[in-house]
Amino acid sequence: MKLAQLVCAGVLLLTGSAAAQDGDKAISKSTISLGTATPGGGFPVYGDAFAAVINEADPSLSIEPRNTKGSNENIPLLEAGSLDIALVAGEPSYEAFMGIGRPATPLKILTAMYSNPGMFAVRADSPSRTIRDLVGKPVAFGARGSGLPILSRYMLDGIGLKQDEDFQAIYLERAGDGPAMVQDGRAAALWGAGIGWPGFKTMAESAGGARFIAPDAGEIARIMAKHAFLKPLTIPAGSYPNQTAAIDSVGSWSFVLARESLPDDVAYRLARTLHGVEAAFCKKLAQACETTAANTVAAAPKAELIHPGVMKYFREIGVVK
Repeated sequence: MKLAQLVCAGVLLLTGSAAAQDGDKAISKSTISLGTATPGGGFPVYGDAFAAVINEADPSLSIEPRNTKGSNENIPLLEAGSLDIALVAGEPSYEAFMGIGRPATPLKILTAMYSNPGMFAVRADSPSRTIRDLVGKPVAFGARGSGLPILSRYMLDGIGLKQDEDFQAIYLERAGDGPAMVQDGRAAALWGAGIGWPGFKTMAESAGGARFIAPDAGEIARIMAKHAFLKPLTIPAGSYPNQTAAIDSVGSWSFVLARESLPDDVAYRLARTLHGVEAAFCKKLAQACETTAANTVAAAPKAELIHPGVMKYFREIGVVK
């Protein structure tokens, strides 16, 4: 009897390595690997929430988040088929889609995540008030493999500054290490992006507090004139503790990208499940309020970059014709 039970268990593992039980009914599971980034940044937080809402809403899907080095590692991992889906910042996505510095990627967009208005955070008692006040000083630009340093490089280039020449650029092994470096004086500022970004939240909640520095109106115009793919974006007042006024900046949209070979039916199920629980996702994570079908269509550089399975769902709900 014991031998028979072991044999049966072995067959289940081999034939249904991902199977769930719903009462007396077995549900076949599709296990999907999700690449995020280094601990302490916004991507792992988003990835965990993304997996939680989908896994709860659809027992036939099992999203498994994995920490990676970030956007610049996620793209080749997707291309190699080592990940099914992954979080990728706007600038690396744009460069990959357009073939800038590399062959154009065949990866597809599963969904837009959230917009990323970029800015610097300094201690509340810092004398720095403008971006140029930070020239020559040590600045933590984020994890080397993430998209944050790419966004800052484009933004700074738009106002005539070079990240690695005009600043003492610091690239982190872990995104979460940045706030402490500013708080103890090893860095004059921390670069980041988005609403509810963990690094900024940590600084704003610290005893010393934080103040934010973004490009002014003239600088925003210069940046957009040189790099048209960057868009004007605003961080609403109250997005961070003691942030009493809205902050205008520039940035782009981050995406959940999928490997080219992700089956259309799987992409369709993911889109249907995700956008069916947009309200629940928004309640779980503030940034996720921007993860909508409409924003995905608006943020994609080209409609054909959206996964065909996702487009099938979007046509069904009338987001695209």
